[in-house]
Amino acid sequence: MDRKVVLAIVLMMVVAIVPSMFLRRGRPPAGQPGPAAAPADTLTPAVPAPAPPLPPPVTPPADQTDALTAREDTVVVSSPHYRYAFSTRGGRLIEATFLDYRSMKRQDSNAPAQILHPASNLLGLGLLIGRDTLWLRDWDFVPSSRALEVTAPQELTFSATRGSVDVSVTYAFRPTDYLFDVRGQVGGLGEQGATLLVGLGPGLRNTESDSVEHQRELGVVVKSAKAELTRFSKLKPALPLSFNGPFEWVAVKSKYFVTAILAPDSAATGLNGGIAGANAVSTDPLNKSPLTASVEAGIRLNPSGDFSYQVYTGPMEYERLRAIGHDFDDVNPYGWAWMRPIIRPVAVGARWLLVWMHDRLGFAYGVGLIAFGVLIRILLWPLNQKAMRSSMAMQAVQPLMKELQEKHKQDPQRLQQEMFKLYKEHNVNPLGGCWPMLLPWPILFALFFVFQNTIELRGATFLWIPDLSRPDPIFIIPVLMGISMYVLTKMGQLGMPPNPQMKVMLYMMPGMMTFLFLNFASGLNLYYTVMNVASLPQQWMLAKERMRRNPSPPGPKKKA
Repeated sequence: MDRKVVLAIVLMMVVAIVPSMFLRRGRPPAGQPGPAAAPADTLTPAVPAPAPPLPPPVTPPADQTDALTAREDTVVVSSPHYRYAFSTRGGRLIEATFLDYRSMKRQDSNAPAQILHPASNLLGLGLLIGRDTLWLRDWDFVPSSRALEVTAPQELTFSATRGSVDVSVTYAFRPTDYLFDVRGQVGGLGEQGATLLVGLGPGLRNTESDSVEHQRELGVVVKSAKAELTRFSKLKPALPLSFNGPFEWVAVKSKYFVTAILAPDSAATGLNGGIAGANAVSTDPLNKSPLTASVEAGIRLNPSGDFSYQVYTGPMEYERLRAIGHDFDDVNPYGWAWMRPIIRPVAVGARWLLVWMHDRLGFAYGVGLIAFGVLIRILLWPLNQKAMRSSMAMQAVQPLMKELQEKHKQDPQRLQQEMFKLYKEHNVNPLGGCWPMLLPWPILFALFFVFQNTIELRGATFLWIPDLSRPDPIFIIPVLMGISMYVLTKMGQLGMPPNPQMKVMLYMMPGMMTFLFLNFASGLNLYYTVMNVASLPQQWMLAKERMRRNPSPPGPKKKA
């Protein structure tokens, strides 16, 4: 898909620029693997790879036998927007269901989206003490409540003791927020410093109709100076990849959902409770593009054994992520890194406008896309007018340009001088018809990523289209896009002298673009079609103006 996107971008640029070049110029003049793990004795050690299976535990004191043989239980935390389920075995989160979002996976029968695997180790704990790792995954935690209905801010505490070590973790939930606070304390470590390991694996369960796309979007994101994404597909089996902090947050994402550990504001430096580092290793050795990985984040314990952090487990809603701060909205990137500075602001603005029209004006997203496409064409009308008239002026001097090329074909430097002189005499800007045509393309590119990453558009219906973020299942919109592109190009050639190259492009480019856009989001096809249709009146007016004027090219100057 990425190769198709690049090819589509190149072809769209060709469609925008090459015709103008044929009209005005004639014949041209001759002429990671990840960084190495930090040493264990540094201030912010990298989190080690998951430890091999532990040897049989030492027989505990008699007064703890009942606790260790207690059966595994589930504690459910629910609100009007989410349902979280914790296992008392290891205190890990084993279910995260979002009641406002439906699963698009056919087997889920439109049930609310549940993003965690059954063997999830999300929020499972471990302790890194020196070079030794003590996992708490088989510890039995005692909850303060067996169920929690969050209609107002409420807390849930898990506690466990084994030998001399005791652990207590308290979660503070809010009814309308997917972000919850975590604080706790580890006792019995003596004077030894330790790092708390917090699980983020094994990744997120697929809730989308396109499993391949879900697989491609899985990844680990860490944020220090900037957010850096490492896709699961880049992980190697049994080869740990270490991320050396300090980090403001560490996250595991899919296409539309994310789970993340965030350092509190006072600890973002990685010291005294901050995120010291992270570690990821594929646990899917039979798959070339892994679907699961063991991921842990390391949080430095205070000397007293206290710790605190925040957890976000929910949808990647841009406004919600942005409100958290720490550039957490960067976990959901718009565009490739090399073009993000240009694409991201446009994508954010386009997304805001579509959501605003939906929420404030009551427009369906399909209607909003139509209104957005027409609005863009209205705003660009003066620039398009200037570009088209500049092309008409270039056509008028084409005979003189050909004469100059024949006359000075053996002297490229002289040819260039004479062509600039010709432009000046006839008040022609050789680039005037080109750059205004490029202005719509950043918006089109940005919308590609809006439909790839915006959860608000997920499952948005329009007429026969079940999901604007997915391809049109019966390909009507891509075909209409190709037809509109053909009509627009044909109309632009009215009143022009015959040109074999333009005739080839008239048929070839709409066909190629239609084929490439078949598997793109139907919303993107709808926007592009509306842009073409909204351009037809202006193109028709200028074509009639060209034919009405029917300018005769100025003849060559007569010799004195």
